[in-house]
Amino acid sequence: MLTINIHEAKTHLSRFIEKAAAGEEIIIAKAGKPIAKLVPLHSLPSPRSLGMFKGQLNVPEDFDAALPEDVAALFESGTIEPSAEKP
Repeated sequence: MLTINIHEAKTHLSRFIEKAAAGEEIIIAKAGKPIAKLVPLHSLPSPRSLGMFKGQLNVPEDFDAALPEDVAALFESGTIEPSAEKP
């Protein structure tokens, strides 16, 4: 990762854009303190698309059925995880 100052970034912007496009990450600093990062655009996360798992997941028929009473009681009491204090 390359770190440059603002003046250098302004003076040689085209060169640093080419480096970023090639995959290099460049930190731009002001008075020695990092303030921005120049990264290749392809490294940004792609947006999620609707239906990307269509046909790959199975939802059980009883998905929305009521929970067993003992499990529902745990949710309602707020004590889902076991505690060392309670036997």
